[in-house]
Amino acid sequence: MFAPSTLALYAHPDDEALAAGGTLAKHAAAGARTAVVTATWATGSHRANELADALQILGAGKPRMLGYADLKVPESAPGRPRFCDAPLEETVGNVVTHIRSFRPQILISHDAYGSSGHPDHVHTHRVVVLAAQAAGLEDLYPDAGPAWQPTALYLSAHPASASTLLAGLLAGVGKRLWTVPDEMINVAVDVRPWADRKWAAIRAHRSETARSRSLPALLSQLPAAERETVLGTEYFIRRDLGRTSGTLTELNP
Repeated sequence: MFAPSTLALYAHPDDEALAAGGTLAKHAAAGARTAVVTATWATGSHRANELADALQILGAGKPRMLGYADLKVPESAPGRPRFCDAPLEETVGNVVTHIRSFRPQILISHDAYGSSGHPDHVHTHRVVVLAAQAAGLEDLYPDAGPAWQPTALYLSAHPASASTLLAGLLAGVGKRLWTVPDEMINVAVDVRPWADRKWAAIRAHRSETARSRSLPALLSQLPAAERETVLGTEYFIRRDLGRTSGTLTELNP
C-alpha cells in the first residue's frame, strides 16, 4: 500500500494526535516518511516530552518545535514571543525551512476555524497556507533551502453532520466546536484500524488528559464505542498546491 510522505503542522502538542493521529499512523505503517511540526511550547518542556512520546507511538519521528509561547501559557516558552505575536515573515520562514528540509508530498494542518476557534490554531492555519505556497518559490526565503512544492494541503475539519457527538461533548464544558458544511469536506480517512494507536498517542499527552475540561479528558469519559465514533474518521479539506511528480498525491491510498 502506497502512502505519501506527510508533514503535519499544528499549533500545540496533542493537536497532531487528536486531528490526524490516525492518518499519521496509517502512513507510517505503510512505510511513508511522516513528521510533525509544532508551533508552540519549548523543547525540554513537559509538553514537548509528552509530544515525543506521542510521536513515537504514531511513528512520526522526533518533535520539530518552532518554540513560540502558547497564547494562554506564556511560561510555555520562556523568553520567546507568543506565536500569534511573532513577526509573520519570521514564522512563515521557519515553516518554509521545515517544508524544504523534510520535502513532503503532502502537508496537514488546521482549517481556517482551527476546530475550536483557538487563536493559536487559526494563526497556524494562516502561517501554513502562506508557507505551503512560498516553499515552492525559489526567490522567497532563499536561505531556507532549495525550493520544494508539496502537491496538496489537507486541512483538518469537522463536517456538521458527523460531529454532533463531539460538539455535544465540548458544549457540556462551555466550549464550541467549529464545524464546516459537509460539502466542503472532500477527504474522509477511515482510521479505525489505527484507533488504538491514535488513542494511545492522545493519552501520551498526560498533562492534557489530567485537565478535566480538555478534549483528551472528555474523551476518556466516553464509552469505548462512542470514543471510536468520534476518533474513527478524520476529515479534511484538500487544497491542491502543485505537482512534484506525474500524478496528484492522494491522502487515501
